[in-house]
Amino acid sequence: MVAKSIRFEKNRHLPKNRIPMRWSLGCMILTSAFAAIAVTEAAGVQPSERVFPTTTRAWISVPSTEALKESFNKTQYGQLLLDPVMKPFLDSFRDQLRKSGNERLGKIELTLEDLEQVPGGEMALALIESQPGTLAMVLMVDTTSHEAEAKAVVDGIMERMIARGAKRLLGTPPGVTAFEVAPDTAEKMPKVRRVAFATGPSILLVGDDPITVSQTFSVLATGRKDSLETLESFKAVMKQCKNDNIQTPAHLRWFVDPFSYLTIVQKMNASREKRKGPDYTAILKRQGFDVLKAAGGLVSFDDGIYEVRHRTMVYAPPLPGRESDAIDRFDMAARMLRFPNQEAINPFPWIPQDVSSWSSVEWDMKTAFASAESLIDDVVGEKGVFDDVIASLKEDPDGPQIDVEKDLVERLGTRVTVISDYAEPMGTDSERLLFAIETIDPETVAETVAKSMLTDPDMQKIDIAGHVVWELIDRSHEMPILVVETPGGVIEHEDHAEDKKNKGHHRLREKDERLLPHSAVTVAHGHLLIASHRDFLERVLSTNGGPEALAGVTDFEIANTELTRIMSSPKAMISFSRSEKTIRPTYELLRKGLMPKSKSVTAQLLNVILGDGKEGSVRTQKIDGSLLPEFDMVRRYFGSAGISMQSLPEGWYVSGFGLPKSLEEPEVARSPVTLIER
Repeated sequence: MVAKSIRFEKNRHLPKNRIPMRWSLGCMILTSAFAAIAVTEAAGVQPSERVFPTTTRAWISVPSTEALKESFNKTQYGQLLLDPVMKPFLDSFRDQLRKSGNERLGKIELTLEDLEQVPGGEMALALIESQPGTLAMVLMVDTTSHEAEAKAVVDGIMERMIARGAKRLLGTPPGVTAFEVAPDTAEKMPKVRRVAFATGPSILLVGDDPITVSQTFSVLATGRKDSLETLESFKAVMKQCKNDNIQTPAHLRWFVDPFSYLTIVQKMNASREKRKGPDYTAILKRQGFDVLKAAGGLVSFDDGIYEVRHRTMVYAPPLPGRESDAIDRFDMAARMLRFPNQEAINPFPWIPQDVSSWSSVEWDMKTAFASAESLIDDVVGEKGVFDDVIASLKEDPDGPQIDVEKDLVERLGTRVTVISDYAEPMGTDSERLLFAIETIDPETVAETVAKSMLTDPDMQKIDIAGHVVWELIDRSHEMPILVVETPGGVIEHEDHAEDKKNKGHHRLREKDERLLPHSAVTVAHGHLLIASHRDFLERVLSTNGGPEALAGVTDFEIANTELTRIMSSPKAMISFSRSEKTIRPTYELLRKGLMPKSKSVTAQLLNVILGDGKEGSVRTQKIDGSLLPEFDMVRRYFGSAGISMQSLPEGWYVSGFGLPKSLEEPEVARSPVTLIER
């Protein structure tokens, strides 16, 4: 069969409806059987960060695929995937990928099996802003010692493309072969696709833009002066992440310019059905959060101590002329990004010993409150909403008549703690969360909370172990199901509000209820405690240190020692988690096909991100987990994890690890928690 041909015009803009790369190694892979450039053969190939341009918006690199595979397979995560009990699910999952309309490799006629045969050295994937508002994807593969396999893969790609009736593009840049593939609704590929590739000695390039592939191909030997490596943000990120002087080489490196990437993705997908609600990317930019210039880091597996070791830098230098530690380091709502370092952050004695996870962060909440006005108004879509809500709480004769800033915010400390767990039997309402906000004047905060709750008909006063607790009355049987209002979802924005007389007060309250429909609130242990469920709050209130507390448990002590090792004080955040317990709720719901119906915050966020954006609709679970083995068969592969964060003059440095199960004591006995029937 002979492929049809169409002429490629160099000045013609490529279609802007290409699906952007989502960090799966499949989004772009290509190859070709064209002649190599002699200089490439003589000089070798430069690292990808010297080849890709400064307009690279996202980048991921595996310096050695063989080293990555070998190290990963030695970890308990790798052993889990090699366990025969996982084979039925993994085979099914690969089949799901091949059949899915979201499967990226199929869009360029490449399979995961193809990709596994090719790499001999570095494999790097980049999203490049080739033209304003347009992303081009390029995969760069070092095929050293795998040239024959690379040729076989290229031949297979070309055969499949020709069989699909792909049109050969004429007039492409020298050394580049390109095809255009017509939409295929049967294969859930409704858009025109372009595949461009170029090969040389020990190198393979694949992408969706012939010009970008050609430009990359031409600088393989020499690199480019305006490379990704020369970006100030890239240099700052990589320098910080290498400061730990870790001997084990990084098996994976990554970098992203978050706001540039998100803005372009939105523009390229503007034809999608418009969802109700505000544009959060635009809002965050208007509110000054575009000071988050970049994020990136290094990941290593099996370094002799840790299953995984990751280092991340969020690059956010102060605005020109501003001091790095000043409140006005940033503008508008971005000023709430103040996380002071402290010499010691330890779990409080009332944190139960058997929780799934614990995190504590230092946060300048007074500055955050003072900076929140413009953000809340922007989210709701009406200027003055924040002030109206605060004023009504203070002045409305039918309201609580509290001064939020004076009676609450000014009485808070700087420590925010979050703990999580789950209740059995495992179901859609099993996840448990508790937020604890430090107070410097518990009595006044308790009085303020009481005033607020007494005027709310949906809150009931109860007593738990001598503590006054306010519990949200469950009226789910009396009202329609409400959709979680989170970024990307269906917040009733002012532009779409049917009753504009109800400003932000009612809508903000409604949002809170949807996130925590069974919440319970109290002031105890010197903190304002907000729990997702009463049973979890009861456990916290009954814990008073000693052997019942997290701080004295062996697995935490081991992790805490390692946290001190990987990052010296001061720190702004510490986190500890038991992977077995944090993973289990999601694992069980995937097995039962109930993930979209879960009431956990994580599941509701997934519903927003992966759903259709229509109010009241329930998404279809994307992954068929029915072939997953019983959790008891795989729980031995999950150990513990720790994360530390440190505030720096130019951003935040995050360092963390995963510990193998073998380093831990036997499982901590769980408290007998069961779901409360309501």
